[in-house]
Amino acid sequence: MTESASPDFQGKHVTVAGLGVSGVPAAKVLSGLGARVTVVADGADERARAQAAPLEELGVTVRLGDGDTLPEGTDLVVTAPGWRPDKPLFTAAREAGVPVWGDVELAWRLRGENAAPWLAVTGTNGKTTTVRMLASILTAAGLRTAAVGNIGVSLLDAVTGEQEYDVLAVELSSYQLHWAPSLRAHSAAVLNLAPDHLDWHGSMEAYAADKGRIYEGNRVACVYNAADKATEDLVRAADVEEGCRAIGFTLGTPAPSQLGVVDGILVDRAFVADRQKNAQELAEVSDVRPPAPHNIANALAAAALARAYGVPPAAVRDGLRAFTPDAHRIAHVADVDQVAYVDDSKATNTHAAEASLAAYGSVVWIAGGLAKGATFDELVAGAAHRLRGVVLIGADRALIREALTRHAPQVPVVDLDRTDTGAMLQAVQEARRLARPGDTVLLAPACASMDMFANYNQRGDAFAEAVRELAAL
Repeated sequence: MTESASPDFQGKHVTVAGLGVSGVPAAKVLSGLGARVTVVADGADERARAQAAPLEELGVTVRLGDGDTLPEGTDLVVTAPGWRPDKPLFTAAREAGVPVWGDVELAWRLRGENAAPWLAVTGTNGKTTTVRMLASILTAAGLRTAAVGNIGVSLLDAVTGEQEYDVLAVELSSYQLHWAPSLRAHSAAVLNLAPDHLDWHGSMEAYAADKGRIYEGNRVACVYNAADKATEDLVRAADVEEGCRAIGFTLGTPAPSQLGVVDGILVDRAFVADRQKNAQELAEVSDVRPPAPHNIANALAAAALARAYGVPPAAVRDGLRAFTPDAHRIAHVADVDQVAYVDDSKATNTHAAEASLAAYGSVVWIAGGLAKGATFDELVAGAAHRLRGVVLIGADRALIREALTRHAPQVPVVDLDRTDTGAMLQAVQEARRLARPGDTVLLAPACASMDMFANYNQRGDAFAEAVRELAAL
């Protein structure tokens, strides 16, 4: 395949690696463009066969249970983002000189003339919230937009469909960025960096490098977190277009070329006429829901990208006011006996749990699940002074208990030796016993959910249901 911006797929043999939410649309689009498409997949179960059937009706060849072998004559591989780079299929492709693209790379190459620019967001945590805030702000400015990528509308649908957009708010994971070498955003943000998915990337350095790809070729602004030096380092290392600016965001008073907070007001000292002297008010902290510190940081990053695109201040305010957070993201469930119960089931790693805990002064913490190789000493040491008590659930709860013993031995801990879904009701009951008026009972597990629940949504729903039972007593 050529490296042109708008490749000709007619008659080319393209292997699509994986079915699912990215592989199936990619196979359909490529088949419609005249490519000879072969889909390879590891699975051969009923779900895989159901996904394969409509593709085969389109003339696509599907090979189930054989995701490691490169089909003979392949000109290009388009992979699902989660497939690991060390998979034998990709080794064979490299040895044969066959390029490997992700679905994001394919979408980028298929943009037509006068295509909508991309405002792109990545980071260990906060991506989805920030992108949805950004889309809300852009909409408030009267722009045709959508939240796309790792969220909402498929990027392939956005660039090949009939709907026209002025600008796209794009969430990108480290997996997607790894397989998207040609991506060149209008402006982009890295919200934060913390160890995650290291089993896939191989090292923290490789993980950070893939996140940093989002800055490559940026035209207007590279937005970084002033409190996270690693994000600024990625900006310094990026090869951007001449005139592209580094724009920081901070929860403190902003320096020139930053957005920040002054006396409860979100302010802009980056996109103003005289940034040495002037600051533009954008919104009040109370316009951000919920107004937890990490969520205010998300709002500032979204505002920075919107301002880079030329959005007026009033649209930032209106967009933040109109934004409704997704479920299970630091969501207030109820107050019971002067104790707040908050569902942050989406806090599936230590970095997210740290941000969640930092939002409250006195916490009864419900934590545990699948640790995914994480360690908890730094998290517990930093949060120890906030902890009224801890209730531990899940398969890897002993790892958190050991960290609590080392760094917070004075904090009472309830260790629930059960991993059935009913454990959540008992966890909430135990948390109620530990809590005092003015405390917050916080579900911020710092772990994945699949040991006890289908996903973090089900875990959060179980917590909310248990709290409602408590409130009804």
